Amino acid sequence: MESILSVLVLVSLIFSIIYVVRQRKAQGITGLKTALTSICFFLVAITNLLAYWFDFLGIWSWVSTIGLLLLGAYFTKYLHPAHSKDSGSA
Repeated sequence: MESILSVLVLVSLIFSIIYVVRQRKAQGITGLKTALTSICFFLVAITNLLAYWFDFLGIWSWVSTIGLLLLGAYFTKYLHPAHSKDSGSA
């Protein structure tokens, strides 16, 4: 069961990284600052997956996860605002 969960997390992580990269290219978003939130959140998944695989589920994996979550939340100020098609005046 654990290996199925690990494979599922790994596959979804790969697909989500590919999706984010394609969406950024399609919208013409460049630069590292706008990608820092996504990078931090992807690193959270990678950190927890590696901690699980190598039996390193301790205080260091928790601290790094919380630190990356805080950094990801901090870097949201660099994200571009989403423009909706329905945002016009009525």
